[in-house]
Amino acid sequence: MTVSGKAILFSLIPVICFYLLEFYQHNPFQEVRTEAQLFNIFLLELTAWTLFFLAGRAVLALRIELVAVMIFGLVNHYVMEFRSTPFVPWDILSVNTAASVAGNYDFTPSGRVILVSILFLALIFCVRFLRFRSEWKLYARMISAALVVLVLCVFVNALQNDDFKTKHYLYPFLFTPAYMTQVNGMLVTFAMNLEYIAVDRPADYHAEDAKETLETYESADAADNTEDLPNIIVIMDEAFSDLSVVGDFEPNEDYMPFVHSLEQGNDNTVTGYLNVSVCGGNTANTEFEFLTGNTMAFLPAGSIPYQQYIKSETPSLAEYLSGLGYETYGMHPYNASGWDRDRVYPLLGFENTRFFDDFTDKTFLRKYVSDDSDFKNIIQTYEQKDEGHPAFIFNVTMQNHGSYTDAYNNFTPDVTVTGTDSFVLEQYLSLIKRTDQALENLIDYFAGQKEKTIIVFFGDHQPADSVAAPVLALNGKDVNSLNSEDQRLRYQVPYVIWANYDIEEGTGEDTSANYLAARVLQTAGVPTSAYQNYLLELEKDYPVISAVRVEKADGTETNSKEEKKGLLQYQQLQYYSLFDEKED
Repeated sequence: MTVSGKAILFSLIPVICFYLLEFYQHNPFQEVRTEAQLFNIFLLELTAWTLFFLAGRAVLALRIELVAVMIFGLVNHYVMEFRSTPFVPWDILSVNTAASVAGNYDFTPSGRVILVSILFLALIFCVRFLRFRSEWKLYARMISAALVVLVLCVFVNALQNDDFKTKHYLYPFLFTPAYMTQVNGMLVTFAMNLEYIAVDRPADYHAEDAKETLETYESADAADNTEDLPNIIVIMDEAFSDLSVVGDFEPNEDYMPFVHSLEQGNDNTVTGYLNVSVCGGNTANTEFEFLTGNTMAFLPAGSIPYQQYIKSETPSLAEYLSGLGYETYGMHPYNASGWDRDRVYPLLGFENTRFFDDFTDKTFLRKYVSDDSDFKNIIQTYEQKDEGHPAFIFNVTMQNHGSYTDAYNNFTPDVTVTGTDSFVLEQYLSLIKRTDQALENLIDYFAGQKEKTIIVFFGDHQPADSVAAPVLALNGKDVNSLNSEDQRLRYQVPYVIWANYDIEEGTGEDTSANYLAARVLQTAGVPTSAYQNYLLELEKDYPVISAVRVEKADGTETNSKEEKKGLLQYQQLQYYSLFDEKED
């Protein structure tokens, strides 16, 4: 075969490579838009020729690309399987967290995964027949490689240009990443997302202006109102949600009777639904929104602020309460390295941190520390704190973490649902029932304590699509083709604010995670910071702000991009809080 013939065959391999990559997840001929298919192939062609000029050998270049793309496809497949969202650039930073929970997931490959992987391996073997080398001298190959890389960079930059996206029918909306990947292709979507590794300054932003704006929200008498402060215990419970929000179903028993009873109205209790920015995973983002008052709406879709943006001391609820005299505790009954919490918590102002090894008398449900055991450690922390000093205890649980496919000797699901035999749904609801009981026990304990204490309880996100799918199916809906209203409901979780002293009660008090901390302090009678005062005012005009949706005071549904002008000041203040305030 002539060299030109081998070059043509060389260029054909990236084409096959693209379609195999997409077949891990779906049929690209039916779902990836035509121009997007060409753009994905072009990315692979440029990469293959870059590798060829660098290596000087066709077989080595193609094998490197094929192996890398096969691994990329497998990673994306399992991320989609377990989290219902695609693999994005920031997930590279989360590899340690992913590895720490990997043992609780079922990686048994489907027939499709096995077939595509076999085809990849066959292709990797067959390229051995394309043995040709570049006859160019090293300097010529390096120059050629540099030129191809330059073209690659220019093209990636074009993919991130709004006019280019519109002209070539690329789907641009980051808040629906699964659909974005489905119609744009994995590689084009990944390249488009690279734009958001860094956070751009908001329009007309000046740090001094933001600082002056915040100063206008300072409470003149805040420092004088620090007597008789209550203990504040916040529990962000892993995957705790009420799936009845996405559709009706009939369980054999109530899976959260205590929380449901509180939602009917209870003394010194506030309940409602919390709108969060994540679904099925990325717990740390709800945590970030609650603790800082910031919103993921102004940050790149799929980004993890804990790992990307918190590099030095950052204003947070913990830092603020510490300034009011609170002892602050960040607690999580799992690995300290998860989402870099061991590094981030001190930067957020937590004076004390407790992770898996620090928890005592641990009992397990499945592979994780049970919520009942976890909550007993909260009580222990409260009992051991310095007398006369209020405590802020922030606890992130693990009991209900996915996956829900495996059976365990120490846990037998006892909640069933009429019309479906889904084991994952039964296991999930049965776990939620155990959490509900543990929460009731915790509140019973603090109801008998003399120190003023307020307990805040909420879920970080709903479970992955595999758990919600049976409920949606019972309501005639397909988890893969939900309308905007049904998608919105997938980002709602219940929250409870309870106190053992008099507070103003409320039910149906829906809000979003960025507002909840300010609401808690206001409800508890604790002075609020300037930023929290700003948020409490903003909430009157925008009751819900998340990466998924924005709700205006008149009930109008929109999003942060459409409401850019109205939310510009918030975006400026968030940028200041996250990147500049700590430098003042």
